[in-house]
Amino acid sequence: MTPSTLNLQTASAHQVMAAAGKKILRPGGKAATLQLCQWAQFQPGETVLELAASFGYSAIALAQQYGVRVVGVEKNPESVARARVNIQAAGLSDRVEVIEGDIFHLERIPGQFDCVLAEAILTMQSPLGKAKVLQGICDRLKPGGRFLSHELLARASQTEIHQALAAALRVNSTPLSEQEWIELCQTTGFEVVQRQTGAMELLNPTRIIQDEGWVDASKFFWNVLTQPGLRDRLFAIRRVFKQYERELGYLILSAERKSI
Repeated sequence: MTPSTLNLQTASAHQVMAAAGKKILRPGGKAATLQLCQWAQFQPGETVLELAASFGYSAIALAQQYGVRVVGVEKNPESVARARVNIQAAGLSDRVEVIEGDIFHLERIPGQFDCVLAEAILTMQSPLGKAKVLQGICDRLKPGGRFLSHELLARASQTEIHQALAAALRVNSTPLSEQEWIELCQTTGFEVVQRQTGAMELLNPTRIIQDEGWVDASKFFWNVLTQPGLRDRLFAIRRVFKQYERELGYLILSAERKSI
């Protein structure tokens, strides 16, 4: 969707940021995702399942950089169509596939994978939803398979933060504390082996440049400055992020499926 076709008052924050030209929509930015990939120690030919694959950018990058085979799951049919165009343009149709599907029904995806990647997915689910998705991930992993997670962290004032985020982001957003995320993984069949936390700077200008590069960051800033609807929504979102900057953060973790 473009700003001209998107209802900027009701659209979710990630839709608004994407309409402004932002591609990296993870709370810890590109650096946190790269750290996850380093922990994963991908080997050529391994299989990766990516949840909420969107336009296929991450799946394409994984295949290009590590030689893995990627299946992406995406609920939005328009995003699936765009992802397939991007995959074909990258010449990776033999190694990357994005399918239309629901993260709550991962049992419909055949086979098991060496790794599952889920970034900024679980935060938006209810407590029961978080557990259901994690159980589905566990079932899709081979024994000893790796789960790579990148989520929003709330160190304190969770109820207040949940309400503020829901109002600003226009989606359910219920980040947990570090210990709560770890316990949730443990109760759904995982053993957390590595983790890292840091500041949530998604709309920090310096972080935007680091994540998007100068050219795409310049386009993003120009769109925000010249389009009042985008500017108003993004400034409102950023105010909430700034208000709770001490409490909000990101968590990345690498976990292994426990042996049965």
